[in-house]
Amino acid sequence: QVQFVESGGGLVQPGGSLRLSCVVSGRISRIYIMGWYRQAPGKQRELVASITNGGSTNYVESVKGRFTISRDNAKNTVYLQMNSLKPEDTAVYYCNAGAWDGQDYWGQGTQVTVSS
Repeated sequence: QVQFVESGGGLVQPGGSLRLSCVVSGRISRIYIMGWYRQAPGKQRELVASITNGGSTNYVESVKGRFTISRDNAKNTVYLQMNSLKPEDTAVYYCNAGAWDGQDYWGQGTQVTVSS
């Protein structure tokens, strides 16, 4: 199994910044890709950003230029730096790990609220 400890969510004003962290433990050797998803009320969960073991990244169009995903392999941690936040970024953000065998693992989620 894979376990997660997510942190960094909260309330921020439009234009502000937050950094989400996801510490991963357990059978880490099975993982080849990490990502952050989000789900707003009444909407489907969507991929926000992902990063492979090799460092290749992918972003949903709406966050390009504002969000940055990164990883610190020594700390088994994945980060999502979120700048220029907008009200439409409000959602529960979930850390995700994809394993080589197709298994998906999910964190418990952290709330991000962008509001004045």
